[in-house]
Amino acid sequence: MLFPGVAESPNIWRWPDVYEAENAAQDATGALWEALTSVVGLTGDVVDVGCGDGYHLPRFATTAASVVGVEPHPPLVARARRRCADEPSVTVLPGSAAALPLPDSSADVVHARTAYFFGPGCEPGLAEAERVLRPGGALVIVDLDATRHSYGSWMRASAPGYDPRAAERFFTERGFSTHRVDTLWRFPDRATMSAVLHIEFTGPVADRAVDGTPGLSLPVAYRIHVRRHVLHATGRLSG
Repeated sequence: MLFPGVAESPNIWRWPDVYEAENAAQDATGALWEALTSVVGLTGDVVDVGCGDGYHLPRFATTAASVVGVEPHPPLVARARRRCADEPSVTVLPGSAAALPLPDSSADVVHARTAYFFGPGCEPGLAEAERVLRPGGALVIVDLDATRHSYGSWMRASAPGYDPRAAERFFTERGFSTHRVDTLWRFPDRATMSAVLHIEFTGPVADRAVDGTPGLSLPVAYRIHVRRHVLHATGRLSG
């Protein structure tokens, strides 16, 4: 089934097992999760947009009343459902950021991590998040900060058409606050690190990244964009 606005995510669609290792390596310090808890709180009814194979859903379930993972790629939907089979508060549904399979005013938090919301062009997803959020709910967009650290320079080299500063301006102009987080990616061995970097960057850039990273850890910066929604007297929900 195809959904509007969906583009392939080649890293996880083509190499889900390598991406599993990437998820395990990310945020080794826990700083990103701590920031999410501090800035937003992850309670109530949480929706994870572009949940992939559901890696983060059990973590959300430790504090949320309910968790819905939304994912457009059928093989990843199946993997996420297997992962969460023993999580009674977690549901995984096929859908996309621009077509959330959820009723109006049904979520307290809509979270998306390095999925779909990359700046200009994501307006349909912003509108869908507004539709499903309750008054006071939060749209939380986590992206990699490509302006910082060597990881950011490798991102820019691999995707020269992406302007991270323009993306940040896009969210700021739409009423989002921005919170910056520094953390580490830590790998069990060099082979795993190489495999992960080779699904994130072009071949030459990945080779340079591996050669330029001593040991098994590298610093990575994130941005958390947050906008809360209020119900005005007109009955319209807005950020």
